[in-house]
Amino acid sequence: MDALDFALLNDFQRDFPLVPRPFAVIGARLGATETDVIARYRALAAAGVISRIGVVFRPNAAGASTLAALAVRPERLEAVAAFVSEQPEVNHNYEREHRYNLWFVLTAASQAALAQAIRRIERATGLAVLSLPLEEEYHIDLGFDLRTLVAPHTSPRPRATVPEAERPLVAAIERGIPLVPEPFEAIARAAGMGEAAVRQAIERWLASGAARRFGVVVRHRSLGLDANAMVVWDVPDREADEAGARLARAAGVTLAYRRARRPPQWRYNLFCMLHGRDREAVRARIGELREEAGLGGIPHEILFSRRCFKQRGAWYAMTAEAAYG
Repeated sequence: MDALDFALLNDFQRDFPLVPRPFAVIGARLGATETDVIARYRALAAAGVISRIGVVFRPNAAGASTLAALAVRPERLEAVAAFVSEQPEVNHNYEREHRYNLWFVLTAASQAALAQAIRRIERATGLAVLSLPLEEEYHIDLGFDLRTLVAPHTSPRPRATVPEAERPLVAAIERGIPLVPEPFEAIARAAGMGEAAVRQAIERWLASGAARRFGVVVRHRSLGLDANAMVVWDVPDREADEAGARLARAAGVTLAYRRARRPPQWRYNLFCMLHGRDREAVRARIGELREEAGLGGIPHEILFSRRCFKQRGAWYAMTAEAAYG
């Protein structure tokens, strides 16, 4: 990867130009032509380095979502993981080092559609899905600097949602913008609205907090960031928000949030993620975090990821019926 490729990846994960010809603006900033920028992004997408260029919505702002897990016998893992990955509601699907060894994220247009997807997975696999809906977010932003692995921390914003009238635009844009000179014009035609109105809607989502960012969505494992750990903590509920806020401010933490407990199967309520290239360095940083965040005596587990079975953007508008025809 040369300097231009790196800048295209790293510098436009947020604040992507919301103008009629964004790739021309990027090219002007980086000393490249619009044609070259588009060609580079197409090559990075074909190589699996980027998932898409598009909107990253706040959880539950454009629909319903949950983190889920299955405890799968090793001899069934490949088959079960393949089935789970086929489900249109599933956007991330990972093997992790734990008795609950298959972890996936589901998104859907509504809670009812989400529940239907969970029942479908349970019927097909014969396994009980552990569903852990989000209760409080402290820091959720995987648009971190690829040099420092640090994401900027923004001030809390209201929990805005996408208006029902803008759902056609969600459907048109959730897979990302096309890599063409005038991508918002193409999105506008698909959504049945004007090009300027598309850009204005995205700006509203960002300003209201319904969207986290608009830009390049990187597949970090393809860049060697595969020593990734989800750390879960059993924090007394009255202390969880304070501990979560401390984790959110800590260097190296890319995600921090509180989720529902599911006793007796699942006792943990506080989650954080760390991304890195070296497993032992990540483990050492987790040890430091225990002291920095005041979690030294708190029961916890470290779930390193082993394999990525699926990673793409969330589909809120797509239904199972539409996906399966």
